[in-house]
Amino acid sequence: MKARVLRPSLTAALLASCLSLHPAAQAQSDRLTVAWSGGVGTLGLQPCLGDKFTKETGVTIVPEIGTSSVTLAKLQQQKDAPSIDVAWIDGGISELAQAAGVVDILDPSRIPNMGNAQDRAVFKRDGAAYAVNTGFYWIGLTYNTKEISSPPATWKDLWKPEYEGAVVIPTPANAAGIPFIFFLTKVWGGDPSNMQPVIDKLKTLEAAAYYDSSGAATNAFQNGEAIIGAHYNAAAMDMMDKGLPIGIVVPEEGVWGDGGRVHLVKGTPKKELAEKFINMALTPEVSSCLAEKIYLVPSMKNVELSEKAASRMPRLKDGSDALVLFDIDTMNAQRAELTDTWNRNIARKR
Repeated sequence: MKARVLRPSLTAALLASCLSLHPAAQAQSDRLTVAWSGGVGTLGLQPCLGDKFTKETGVTIVPEIGTSSVTLAKLQQQKDAPSIDVAWIDGGISELAQAAGVVDILDPSRIPNMGNAQDRAVFKRDGAAYAVNTGFYWIGLTYNTKEISSPPATWKDLWKPEYEGAVVIPTPANAAGIPFIFFLTKVWGGDPSNMQPVIDKLKTLEAAAYYDSSGAATNAFQNGEAIIGAHYNAAAMDMMDKGLPIGIVVPEEGVWGDGGRVHLVKGTPKKELAEKFINMALTPEVSSCLAEKIYLVPSMKNVELSEKAASRMPRLKDGSDALVLFDIDTMNAQRAELTDTWNRNIARKR
């Protein structure tokens, strides 16, 4: 069975673009254009942050929906006259945005709530912060509980013969794609200097589809095309909360992740307003809301969680933190080569 690449859902994009705005905000001339994904943005950032900001300031938040790669492309196109003011960009692509000169420095004197952020959530270059993670997502082993009665225990289960043609995994176009390849060195051997064992193993994986967007992976699980795969915890848990036969586990090797990082777009004519919006994003209250609504691992200090949210944080069987974070510069140094290798050896199987 040939795998196919799943692209972002047009329906989901249209739905996200039709988000209702607060009546008071509609009457205001102030508008702030914010780039985020249709998943985390629509399900989490809009209710936890966007609606709150509109209520308190009367400013309309205009979502610019897209994957991190798409957002970076837009920022590069708009470099001389940006129409996006604030952008959430995932790890890996975030570093590329900084290198491209399309995001600005985050000044703690103008954004004092940066002091709330955990050290691992602040990203700097040459001593200056350019991004802050507003919640860590993770990629878990997601499966259909009707089709798979016993929860999978290891990432190696993706290669079980009984799942051939029913697996989904991210492509390098997705923020999780390159980290997925790196993470598999923990499973199949190799290291950043020798990725060949992983590439060879990926060649043998009989996938139903490779996905560019989280929404496309969710669709594959919902329509039965996929019964197991690597999927974002927030999306998988949203399906669980809706009563769908979906489960997600932390395999014995752990899980990898990163998160949507907030950036100030360089050259925005609404810099002061954008900084005010970012400052609101960096509060324990917003971090807690994101953990409760879409189960992001908090990136702010002193965040309190409900029992349900706490139970959905990634833990190994011994109770230790299962989240693996990568050295992004090491990954980005091989991003182009690995993408080319993927296209020549894996994507061509579709």
